[in-house]
Amino acid sequence: MDLVIARPEGLYCPAGDFYIDPWRPVPRSIITHGHGDHARTGNQHYLAAAPGAGILRARLGQDINLQTLDYGERLVHHGVTLSFHPAGHVLGSAQVRLEHRGEVWVASGDYKVEADGTCAPFEPVRCHTFITESTFGLPIYRWQPQAEIFAEVNQWWRANAAAGKASVLFCYAFGKAQRLLHGIDRSIGAILCHGAVEPLNRVYREGGIDIPPTLYAGDFKKTDPALRSALIIAPPSAGGSTWMRRFGDYSDAFASGWMRLRGSRRRRGVDRGFILSDHADWPGLLWAIEQTGAERVMVTHGSVNVLVRYLREQRGLDAQGFTTEYGDENMDEEPLPADS
Repeated sequence: MDLVIARPEGLYCPAGDFYIDPWRPVPRSIITHGHGDHARTGNQHYLAAAPGAGILRARLGQDINLQTLDYGERLVHHGVTLSFHPAGHVLGSAQVRLEHRGEVWVASGDYKVEADGTCAPFEPVRCHTFITESTFGLPIYRWQPQAEIFAEVNQWWRANAAAGKASVLFCYAFGKAQRLLHGIDRSIGAILCHGAVEPLNRVYREGGIDIPPTLYAGDFKKTDPALRSALIIAPPSAGGSTWMRRFGDYSDAFASGWMRLRGSRRRRGVDRGFILSDHADWPGLLWAIEQTGAERVMVTHGSVNVLVRYLREQRGLDAQGFTTEYGDENMDEEPLPADS
């Protein structure tokens, strides 16, 4: 029997009797990271990488039954040896290595291969079978070096400040927001954050990540002169809401890998699109798969069929798809408080 199989509750390890990132409540769950499509409420027991503990408690509740392991630390459960290894996606993100009777599987969760300073960088793990995401699993997706994207953001922000406009940058509250804050030029002006972002900034700081000082956007009124040169970090759900009125004349932008497609920027209706993703691009996916040495690859959420076909025909691997409920980025948008 395979070490990991798909069940209605999620990816299941029969030998260990536990689930990896289950989408329905289960007795024992292994969590790769804290995004809403991978970490859900209702499980009786959670096991995760230690750097992600603060995020999971902030998002799922302080009283969850959470056990953690340091990266590389091993735990044997029902004869299955488990360990977590950095995935480079967001703070606390991990790949799960499973070993049972000489067979090694790695479930990667979500990952990116360019180190960014806000989480432990991706670490290739040798295995027989590799479970990979394919969010951006098409050859069109090839990311610029992130330093170039940060330079573009800084240039946009400076130009807006010179024109007396606020700069509103939409991005996901967990992970993307903190990566942008870590990488931008904090000397340009004041940095304000939406109520969904600010609590997560605190968790990152407590985890030792360098995040610049930020202010709560809800404390500012429309007449405040500081807004005319400020950068405002907000989740996509804030766009078009009454919350935006306080910024008066502003320029807006969206930071996402989906900005690689012109149609996505048009649908968002923003002035600028910055192509910055916390997932691996096409070359990154292929590199990561090759580094594992796996002869068998299970592909989840994204362009599954394209990546499976490529791995079979061009790499000669035993590749197939896993049907999951991962990949709904909108799950990570927080409800918009009236005073946020």
